[in-house]
Amino acid sequence: MPMPDEAKFPGFRWFGFLRDVALRTGSYTGVSLSLIFTAWLLIANRVPFLESLAMERNICAAALLALFACVPLIRFYRLPKELLISGLLAWTLLALTYQVLCFKFVQLEEYYSAFHIFVLGAVSYLVFATVSWIGTIIWRVHATTSSHTHH
Repeated sequence: MPMPDEAKFPGFRWFGFLRDVALRTGSYTGVSLSLIFTAWLLIANRVPFLESLAMERNICAAALLALFACVPLIRFYRLPKELLISGLLAWTLLALTYQVLCFKFVQLEEYYSAFHIFVLGAVSYLVFATVSWIGTIIWRVHATTSSHTHH
């Protein structure tokens, strides 16, 4: 008996959205950003013997967040729509995690609210998607004009 191309497990339809590469990348990136931020916050607040290394801890955590936030940029640098979808989904997951963590760590919202965190990432990804869009337009114009210059 031949096996089906795709296994049909119960509840598998819930994960059908992960077939889209932009949504899958955004989901994985958002979960990664959330885990990194949660670990950073827990280590900063629950591991007192590392307080002497606070600056190094913060630099490493910020660098990890920046590195993982660049995943949609690197993956979709020539596809502005996918870049925007992936980046906004990732940053939305991080902002939701931030909001949940604000319930436990009440002073966290003293500096930035979850909305501020969301807007910070959303505007950044909008700028990068716009630059990507303008770059693809310039690339297409250059490709068409260079193909017409042969007389």
